[in-house]
Amino acid sequence: MTIVLTVNAGSSSLHLAYVDVTAGTGGAGGIAGDGAGARLDRSTPPADAEAAVRDFVAGRSAPDMVAHRLVHGGELVFRPTVVDDGLRRALDDVAALAPLHLPPALALLDQLRRLLPDVPHLVCPDSAFHAGLPEPARTYPVPARWRERFGLRRYGFHGLSYAYATRRAGELLGRPVADLHLLLAHLGGGASVCAVRGGRSVDTSMGFTPLDGVPMSKRSGAVDPGMLLWLLDGRLTYDEVFDGLYHRSGLLGLSGGRSGDTRDLVAAAPGDPAAALAMETFDHRVRREMAAAATSLDRIDAVVFTGEIGWDQPEVRHDVCAGLRLLGVVPPTGGNRDDDGPVSAPGAAVPVLVVRPREEFELAREAAGALVRA
Repeated sequence: MTIVLTVNAGSSSLHLAYVDVTAGTGGAGGIAGDGAGARLDRSTPPADAEAAVRDFVAGRSAPDMVAHRLVHGGELVFRPTVVDDGLRRALDDVAALAPLHLPPALALLDQLRRLLPDVPHLVCPDSAFHAGLPEPARTYPVPARWRERFGLRRYGFHGLSYAYATRRAGELLGRPVADLHLLLAHLGGGASVCAVRGGRSVDTSMGFTPLDGVPMSKRSGAVDPGMLLWLLDGRLTYDEVFDGLYHRSGLLGLSGGRSGDTRDLVAAAPGDPAAALAMETFDHRVRREMAAAATSLDRIDAVVFTGEIGWDQPEVRHDVCAGLRLLGVVPPTGGNRDDDGPVSAPGAAVPVLVVRPREEFELAREAAGALVRA
């Protein structure tokens, strides 16, 4: 029995779990049973996170290892890696690449290294799943000297979620992952899409940072860079643009400040034009990115929705798929499931699957695998 403590810290959320990793069992690619022991899932300000972590680990036996989700490893970390003092110091240099995620994650890494000094701590970058993106998919059309000097490339994110959902899709379809061409959407507070061919990411909507791609709860997603240059030319300060793009845009900005939560906006849409516009824009941008990513596949064996919205918001799944009929996708008309599986009609030419987000399983699997290989 190998117990992994998984740590997934965001700007306003904290997910901790003790996961029992047992090779060759379970439906989660090497996770025993349901894979979960004690767990904590809460929305929490960063200032409260350290107390929550301290209380969670107090009185429990030490795990065999700790796996930390690292949203962005830049050019420093492309695979699950054991943290030593040198790597920890170097991680401060990439923190600005994901300013909502990395500072709280690194603070908890420091805390848990103090609380659990005798077990290995590994960082598992969300960008690892996309590290092998084909060169045309990862290269930005900017001056070569910029790319070389600053490491400018498409990194992609939500990789832990995509890796888990890809394996689950193979299990649900009864087919080897190596034979599958999948179109996936991770929709939650952060959102992105990904094309997977033979288990490998070949295109994704997020780029150099997790600000790119589709609109999110409060983040803008992709916008015209010329518009940003125009705003910065004496109209708004850098801090105003930063705050607007990261904290006041996306669904919150589209709805006029009403909410960044799709549940609120779906409920309000019939009587609120701004809420309706927010959802219509979100659905449009998601299916637009999915259609673009599909051009990196030879066929679509399944469409897979994951993330909190993808798993639990049937209205979004329906409206996104309604714009993908040209790709042979028929919008599902049913509601939610209690388990992973199809939400499309039996015999659909392109099955539509839902997979519950279980990043803690992927964190545990990758960390345990990295130590075995070391």
